[in-house]
This record gives sequence, structure tokens and C-alpha cells, in this order.
Amino acid sequence: MPTDFQMIMRLLLTMLLSGLIGLERQAHRRDAGLRTHILVALGSCLIMLTSLYVFDIYKDTASLDPARIAAGVITGIGFLGAGAIIREPEKVRGLTTAASLWVVAGIGLAVGIGFSRVAIYTTVLVIIVLHFLRYAEESLSKGTEALKKNMKR
Repeated sequence: MPTDFQMIMRLLLTMLLSGLIGLERQAHRRDAGLRTHILVALGSCLIMLTSLYVFDIYKDTASLDPARIAAGVITGIGFLGAGAIIREPEKVRGLTTAASLWVVAGIGLAVGIGFSRVAIYTTVLVIIVLHFLRYAEESLSKGTEALKKNMKR
């Protein structure tokens, strides 16, 4: 079982990592921004820490699986993500934000269980995907639009 200091450090690391992703969403004026991402990840981390605690308490008296609680978190986050998705007549908005909420829940679970290094790597990859691949998507969209315009002529 992690010490109180280790649990506090895991919560703080979760806050930092999810905050970085939340900042990117906030910078692009998404409804689920900094605070939402931090809260989702902190809740996930807390639930994982609680799961470890419950497992540690009852390990000699009952058969428990700490991963079952984590699976419930991921399912629940699916409902939160669904609330971030908005369907408009021409397009669907919020899918990326829903996905980023889902991944910060995973980051929170990972840090909660002590899998910090992979959580840090995941955070870096998510920021690369959200920030840098945005430009690649925009370039592809412009190229596709130009191609469609030329085909209509």
C-alpha cells in the first residue's frame, strides 16, 4: 500500500499531467478544458488509490480485483464523454474532447496504481496528438477542399 506521501505525490502528478492536456483544450476554447480534465483525472486517481486500499484491507479475507473498479471508471467516463459530443447538421463536434477526457481518466488510473512513467509518456503523446497533429489535419483539409473545388470546375 502506498504511503500518504506517495498518494499525495500521485494526486499532484495526476493534476499536472491532466492539467497539461486540459490547457491545450482550454486554449482551443473547448467546453471541457483545464478544470474538467483535472477533475476527471483526479477522480480516476482517487478511485484507483481507493481500490488499492480496499484490496489491501481485504486481501486475506476476500477475493478482490482492483482492476474491476478501474473498468467501472472507464465505463463511467464514456457517459461523460458522450455529453461532450454535439451533433450539428453538417458535422459532429466534441469527439476529440471526449477522447481526451477518456485518456486523462486512464492517466489518472495509471498514476493512481503507480504507473507514473507510462502516464508521463502518454501525456506527452496526447499533447503531440492534440496540438501538433491539429496542423496536419488543417493542411489535409485545405488540400482536400482545393481538390474538391478543382474537380467541380
